[in-house]
Amino acid sequence: MTDAHLVVMTAPDRTTAEALAASVVGERLAACASLLPGLTSLFWWDGKIDRCEEVLLLLKTCADRVPALIARAAELHPYDVPEVLALPVDEGFGPYLDWVRREARGSADE
Repeated sequence: MTDAHLVVMTAPDRTTAEALAASVVGERLAACASLLPGLTSLFWWDGKIDRCEEVLLLLKTCADRVPALIARAAELHPYDVPEVLALPVDEGFGPYLDWVRREARGSADE
């Protein structure tokens, strides 16, 4: 078990996704954001099934940054109820996990 988390979030378009990613990475709430365009979502909203094209964000962070990351994402997001899910990372490449931990918290050299 590690303290790394993968936070999954959707955005309505690439511009919004890039702005969200730049904010949370810039604020050191996440070490990295990967954007995956071309996502089609089907979901219940206002009593009917809705469909939209979205961009998926994969945010890498550590456990102690998750609450602040979720709060900031909700604050910045244009959706009334944004999808923001935090998933613990059980295993991974040690040096990468060390990098996530270091960068999500800010480097001691800065």
